[in-house]
Amino acid sequence: MSDIATEERLYKQAEEYIRDSYNERGIPHSHMLVRLSDIREEINETGTYVHTVDELTYGAKLAWRNSNRCIGRLFWESLSVIDARSVTNTDEMAHVLFRHIREATNEGRIKPMISIFPPASSSAVKPPRVWNHQLIRYAGYDTASGVIGDPSSVAFTKTCLSLGWRGAGTAFDVLPLVLSLEDGEPGLYPIPEELVKEVTIEHPHIEGIRELGLRWYAVPFVADMRLEIGGIQYTAAPFNGWYMGTEIGARNLADENRYDKLRDVAEVMGLDTTSAFTLWKDRALVELNIAVLHSFREHGVTIVDHHTAAGQFKRFQRNEIKNDREVTGRWSWLIPPLSPATTHLFHSSYDDVIKLPNYFYQK
Repeated sequence: MSDIATEERLYKQAEEYIRDSYNERGIPHSHMLVRLSDIREEINETGTYVHTVDELTYGAKLAWRNSNRCIGRLFWESLSVIDARSVTNTDEMAHVLFRHIREATNEGRIKPMISIFPPASSSAVKPPRVWNHQLIRYAGYDTASGVIGDPSSVAFTKTCLSLGWRGAGTAFDVLPLVLSLEDGEPGLYPIPEELVKEVTIEHPHIEGIRELGLRWYAVPFVADMRLEIGGIQYTAAPFNGWYMGTEIGARNLADENRYDKLRDVAEVMGLDTTSAFTLWKDRALVELNIAVLHSFREHGVTIVDHHTAAGQFKRFQRNEIKNDREVTGRWSWLIPPLSPATTHLFHSSYDDVIKLPNYFYQK
């Protein structure tokens, strides 16, 4: 595609975003026209354009509102934005992310937050990236006797080891950050221990669950998605909300290809695991999820159960309809992995139409 065609495409994407977002925010039409004229001139001169802080901030919030997989969209307007587009090296990136982890964790009173680094340029061989899937994630060590830690982290753990990192070899070693800017070599940054808030998992009544030695980190910082606003690609834009309990209790700790702890929980409960007919998996799954919710609350860490989250999504739907906006969603992601039929989501349908701005997976 020619430069002229590329620039015209970018302008059209910018125009769509500016018109929609300025109208939604009640900015005068005359201001919008001036801004579009400035963007046109900037693209003609440089091949791209730069978002104002307000455009960046609102775009990140809209991307959350448009995220079809997210059940927690009711709170999209509360997202705090760290504008980190001026960083020039990975040391500065790490400093921003350490701040993000500290401020978002907020001693357990979790704040939704995003850090947005310089956008990808058309000339870059490698755009800015946070290599981690999540800023905080446990290592997975591939050993002769099986995986120690998180199986989903095995490949990235090998990358970290090749860059010189060494973990303690436990099931819950926090991986370092691996960061890169355009065309640069990856930089490895261990996360200061005092920044990582973790929750030990115990049950209010079943003592044996505590003795399993399970834990999880307090905040899910998604780090590997691309944020697209008005045609500009922010390839390093890690963000966080807070956990829904089932993400930990029904997936991370329960899935067979993750920590696979259901049989251990069933055994400390004294359940008959010789036949699926006893529904031992279901009973163990419920108690493990009770333990996760109980433990986070006992540690003063924000978390939501799936029934409350479904109710919050219903409020989000009402708000969107009130504002004449279509509610989009991916049903398979919105329904919780525990007792989905007890929520209205299971009995609903949604169009999985992708709206912009939005977050996208990238290799």
